[in-house]
Amino acid sequence: MSILENKFWSTRRYRKFGVVTVIAVYLLILVGGIVRSTGSGMGCPDWPKCFGTWVPPTSVDQLPPDYKEQFQVQGKEIADFNVYHTWTEYINRLIGVLIGFFILITLILSWQYWETDRLIFWLSLVAFLAVGFQGWLGSVVVATDLKPVLITLHMLLALVIVGILIYTVSRSFESLKATAFARKRSVLNFWLIVGLVLSIFQVVLGTQVREQVDLVARSFDGQQRELWVDQLGIFFYFHRTFSLVVMLVNGYIFYLLKKGCVKSDPIFKWAIALLSVIGLEIITGAIMAYFSIPKVLQPVHLLFGTLLFGIQFLLVLFVNADKLLNKEKNQLPYTTFMSGI
Repeated sequence: MSILENKFWSTRRYRKFGVVTVIAVYLLILVGGIVRSTGSGMGCPDWPKCFGTWVPPTSVDQLPPDYKEQFQVQGKEIADFNVYHTWTEYINRLIGVLIGFFILITLILSWQYWETDRLIFWLSLVAFLAVGFQGWLGSVVVATDLKPVLITLHMLLALVIVGILIYTVSRSFESLKATAFARKRSVLNFWLIVGLVLSIFQVVLGTQVREQVDLVARSFDGQQRELWVDQLGIFFYFHRTFSLVVMLVNGYIFYLLKKGCVKSDPIFKWAIALLSVIGLEIITGAIMAYFSIPKVLQPVHLLFGTLLFGIQFLLVLFVNADKLLNKEKNQLPYTTFMSGI
């Protein structure tokens, strides 16, 4: 194999693994949502071990009689042992470790760009360090008995990691070019940035609503879910109403994208994805509001919210590839984020 062919397969490998890593991060967000919706956040009261062992117990008989006091958090005894909560949280941690290895491999593969595009390596390193910090922050969340502000920071950092990875992997694609929106690019950029800000704000609101749901669930001892929505506070109603603003802004972004490209352009497919995700996000939110907050939809709703952010950010990169991705000399047509795999 020639040096040129070897480099091609090497860059191809980085792109492929980078895309897999982005997907894996979204999987972790989904699993994290499952942990929250099932009330498993304190399934393992210590970190990094779980009840003092690397393999969690499967029965309360495997724990010492005074385990509630022994593993107390912030001076408070923990709840009764629940094997489902424990293993849900533990699997979440295992997936987090796995993704750490994924990003480490992505970092190693990025070394090939040291001579050609050093920023790819540095951003891969930042992503790796951010994931390590995210793991530490997760331990603090457990140690503080799921303190709300830390949960919100944990979620926002996940979005930062997603953004870094999307940008870094996108930068490694050499066939991105931004010419189709030269005339309307300033208008489109404005609304894409507005859409991104609204999405982040909506995710933060969603975490506050999630905290309210947890408090209401405790007051009802997990029962009578049909009464929960009426007990939620102002964050819930603002979050629900604000979703209409998010829908209108993203609908207008889709309109601008549709006007600026032909249907054969891959960017049009991402515009369709944008519209589809915002639609699914609103549908799942409406079902939760009117059908007693089904447990299964809570993590799905969160996943759609973070996917919306990722697609919007990717569209910003597509529209501004010549500036943001340093592709001024590139004369090839648009390619999708998944191309070259």
